[in-house]
Amino acid sequence: MRLGGKRALVTGGSDGIGLAIAEAFLREGADVLIVGRDGKKLDAARKQLGDNVDTLSADLSASAGIDAVVEHARRGPPVDILVNNAGVAFLVPFETVSEDQFQQSFALNVTAVFFLTQRLLPHLAPGAASVINISSYFAHKMIPKRPSSLYSLSKGALNSLTKSLAFELGPRGIRVNAIAPGTVDTAMRRRSIENLPEAAQAELKAYVERSYPLGRIGWTSDLAGIAVYLASDEAA
Repeated sequence: MRLGGKRALVTGGSDGIGLAIAEAFLREGADVLIVGRDGKKLDAARKQLGDNVDTLSADLSASAGIDAVVEHARRGPPVDILVNNAGVAFLVPFETVSEDQFQQSFALNVTAVFFLTQRLLPHLAPGAASVINISSYFAHKMIPKRPSSLYSLSKGALNSLTKSLAFELGPRGIRVNAIAPGTVDTAMRRRSIENLPEAAQAELKAYVERSYPLGRIGWTSDLAGIAVYLASDEAA
């Protein structure tokens, strides 16, 4: 088991990409804490993953939620793996983006990553921790008829944070990387796509099938392997 004896914290771990990563970490022997806002989703995740997973309900878009996660994490041994996966995607035209949507996007996609990592820094395993940020291919790749100004902006900021933290924390032996998937079939994606007109949805589906070599969008399980690798000593 490549992650035996390691302690992992996965935000947004109750469904989608986070759940797939948590499942892979457990399979590789890690002790896993998943954090999510929705208690019912966390309960469902626990039923799927088994009693070996630890869960915590917290809203990371608020400082109180970050405080709760940090306090919970400090009760146990050092955290070897931090996966900053919690995020939100508002795929709405630039001219209709509201201030509330803007604030929510940065609160969860950027601010939460910044301050959760900062606050957990004293509790990350010295000389061996791995921080993995879940970014997006769409920080720099745009698709016609798919408005992503706000989402791309927030993920671009996350990319910059990842690169700068890699240099700041690298001398301490803490690795910082990002996984930037393309289109992945998650509940969040399905919700965002449902907001587009039917014609735009059909055009987007056809575009994806033409663009990806496999002729399909990604599955959450596609991302689990690279997360395990980056979390493991193989990625030292």
